[in-house]
Amino acid sequence: MKIKFGVVVFPGANCDHDAYYALKKILGYDTEFLWHKDSDLKGSNVILLPGGFSYGDYLRTGAIARFSPIMDEVIKFADGGGIVIGICNGFQILLETGLLPGVMQKNINLKFICKDVYLKVENKNTLFTKLVDKDVIKIPIAHGEGNYYTDEKTLHELEKNNQVVFRYSDINGNVTPEANPNGSLNNIAGIINKEGNVLGMMPHPERACDTALSRTDGALIFKSIAESFYK
Repeated sequence: MKIKFGVVVFPGANCDHDAYYALKKILGYDTEFLWHKDSDLKGSNVILLPGGFSYGDYLRTGAIARFSPIMDEVIKFADGGGIVIGICNGFQILLETGLLPGVMQKNINLKFICKDVYLKVENKNTLFTKLVDKDVIKIPIAHGEGNYYTDEKTLHELEKNNQVVFRYSDINGNVTPEANPNGSLNNIAGIINKEGNVLGMMPHPERACDTALSRTDGALIFKSIAESFYK
């Protein structure tokens, strides 16, 4: 039995094909697009919510996509222990559904940011990071609203439960204000739910899977997911 990834396609998504290409063409996993109006996950073992501007980011980022018909099935899938990863806008959608806690605000400099960043891998004992064999990985970001915020109590719980998976850092893993591109609390770049089967992250691992781009750290995340599935 092979692992199968389902990549959800929303109106305004522009990273769905990036994810599909990385998963199917580069990494060789069975991958299928899932249209936002469908209610069938088509036998997918992992659901990926891609980056982009779903529904034009009207109201709030991810606020309308959260009510797409397919999201009812994604929520049921996640609640039943299914593996879900939300990338950039996908992370924002996960926050809107309540599958992950917190909200996204505009970047602190009020500008869209597109560049490579370094991430300190804070928790390697997750199904998303078990094969990450380094303390710092290099992944690109591309967002205007990636400033993660939550209340003090929730932030304390995230830290206490080791739910913070990635933090913005420098190349040596130093977590500093200078390494924080968007103002996120505690330099948070990615978190998981308490059960450990849902990951949201602002950086784009699907854009760091190809040796032709001299960027392969993102592949470690997808390979970790596959390894967890087979185990």
